[in-house]
Amino acid sequence: MRICLITPRPDHPLLAGMTALLGSRHRIESIDPTMDGQLAAYEGESAVPLADVYLLKARTPQALALARSLEGRGATVVNSAAATELCQDRTAMAALAHRAGLPFAKTTTIATLRQLDSSPGLVHPLVVKSRRSRRDDLVTRVDTPAHLRALHATWGDEPVVVQPFTENSGWDRKLWVIGGHVFAALRRSELADAGERGPTLPLALGDLPDGWIELARAVGSVFALDVYGVDIIDAGGAALIVDINAFPGVRGQSGAPRALAALALRKARSGVAKGACREACR
Repeated sequence: MRICLITPRPDHPLLAGMTALLGSRHRIESIDPTMDGQLAAYEGESAVPLADVYLLKARTPQALALARSLEGRGATVVNSAAATELCQDRTAMAALAHRAGLPFAKTTTIATLRQLDSSPGLVHPLVVKSRRSRRDDLVTRVDTPAHLRALHATWGDEPVVVQPFTENSGWDRKLWVIGGHVFAALRRSELADAGERGPTLPLALGDLPDGWIELARAVGSVFALDVYGVDIIDAGGAALIVDINAFPGVRGQSGAPRALAALALRKARSGVAKGACREACR
């Protein structure tokens, strides 16, 4: 099988672990979507031949454009460009989760953080996040109007979403799913000060509350994701989803590279069968 990684970091531990498992029997390649000319190389009559499956471990506009182009040619991409892009828009994410009946935090969209000052009925504390999920985005707890105004200098024009602050232990349950296989860990909330977060701690699946594993798998069905993360807090004995991520790192989880290898091969075989069907139908 020919498996292609769309990422500037093919040495990422999860991808490197998968490559070590499959590299002796299968062809593993990578595309750095940040390099000039990559999109053009995969379009037109002289385009590079399609791999059996592409693993989209990048979320930049260039990576998404490349994934969409490959999908347009009939390629199998995990996760799809559409599913990956959906998880970058916290407004769309919340709307889909609520429509599907998932226990997702109530989310209100504000055009810019500066306009939040004039929003009626604000109740502190509240949680403010950048609408667009990305590296180094805004995720913070706001306790007072003065705290909110202090954010204006850096984030005043940022499109944001607002969620009520839910009292909890201060620890997120990080659930990762790869092809239906669930992994879990404990991590201090993103709302904690950077110096207080500390390391991610192991969490046995047996220590999760009843129904949480099934909830994590349900997220994949709703969002059409094969590799993803779900951040859940314990809200007084009930699960509350606060974030969903497409193709997270899943670092330090024994068995994660093997689960990804199995998923890649399964999707590659499916891609080969789909390609053969297209040829037969011509």
